[in-house]
Amino acid sequence: MSRPLKSKPGAERRRFVPDVVETYNVTEPTELLEFLFASMPERKRTNVKELLKHNSVKVGQLVTSQFNHPLQPGDVVAVNLTREWPRFYNRRVQLVYEDDDIIVINKGYGLLSMGNDKVKEGTAYSILKDYVKWQDPRNKIFIVHRLDRDTSGLMMFARNPQAKEAMQHNWNNMVLERKYLAVVEGKVDDDEGEVRSYLAENSQYEVYSTNNPKEGQLAVTRYKVLKRANGYSLLEVSLDTGRKNQIRVHMKDLGHPIAGDRKYGARTSPIHRLALHAQTLRFAHPVTRALMSFSTPIPASFSSMVKVGGKQL
Repeated sequence: MSRPLKSKPGAERRRFVPDVVETYNVTEPTELLEFLFASMPERKRTNVKELLKHNSVKVGQLVTSQFNHPLQPGDVVAVNLTREWPRFYNRRVQLVYEDDDIIVINKGYGLLSMGNDKVKEGTAYSILKDYVKWQDPRNKIFIVHRLDRDTSGLMMFARNPQAKEAMQHNWNNMVLERKYLAVVEGKVDDDEGEVRSYLAENSQYEVYSTNNPKEGQLAVTRYKVLKRANGYSLLEVSLDTGRKNQIRVHMKDLGHPIAGDRKYGARTSPIHRLALHAQTLRFAHPVTRALMSFSTPIPASFSSMVKVGGKQL
C-alpha cells in the first residue's frame, strides 16, 4: 500500500483566515480608548485595552495604539478581532495613504519603481506587493506611473485592475496636478518660465531635445524660482506632459542642470543624490471620483543647498 506524498517542509501555503472587523462611526469629539469602551460594552475593559495595545485598532487608515488619540465626528474606527492590523514600515518607502483601490507612497531616492531584467526585488513595487499579500495572499498591486530611480517623492499604485485601467486610460483627465522640486546649478534669472521641445531617445537610452516633431514627442515643462543662493536655484516644476527624463533634459536645455545629474550635464553633487523630488500629486480617485490631494515638505537637504547665514533666500 503506497503512502501519500508529503509536501516539502515550508511548501505549505498559509491558510487565509478572513478578518473579523467591527467598525464604529464617531459622532462627537472624544478620545480613542473612551470611545472603544463605550462602543464595545459587552467586552471587558482589559480585553479592549489589549486590542488597542496589540495594534488591532485603526482610525481611518491609521493603525494606532495611542489610548488618547483624538477622534472627531466623521472618523471611522475599525477593530480587527482576528489579528493585528499590518503596520507598514520600510526605511525607503513611506506609506502616505491607502484604501481598497489605491496606495500613495513617498518613494526614497535610489529606489526603482519596479523591477527590470537585472533587479526583481527591493523595488517600490515588490515592497508594496509583499505588504498587501501579508494582508491577504490573494491581494495584488499594479503600477500606474513611475518615478526615475534617483527621483524621490509621491507615487501612486492601484490595488485592483479597475483602478489601474481607470487611471491609465484617463491619465490626463484624472491627474489634475503634479509638481516637483528641483535644485539646479546656477542662478536662474527669470522668476518663472517654460521649456518646450520634442523629446527623443538614442541607442544609449539617453533622452534629448529636438525641434523635429517627427523625431520625438512634445514635452512642456513650466518652472517657478522659489529661492536662489550659493550658486543654486530651488525651482517648483510642473508638467504639461509626462515624458521620460523630461525635467532633467529640460533643465539641461535651460542651461541649469539639476544638481547631482551627471548624466545630463551637472558638475556638482553636494548632497550626493539627484536633487529632484515629486512634491505634489492631485488627482480624481479612480473609483469614487473624490478629489485626492497629497503634498510633502521640501526635503531638508534641498533647503540646505539654498540657505545662507541661517536664512533661506
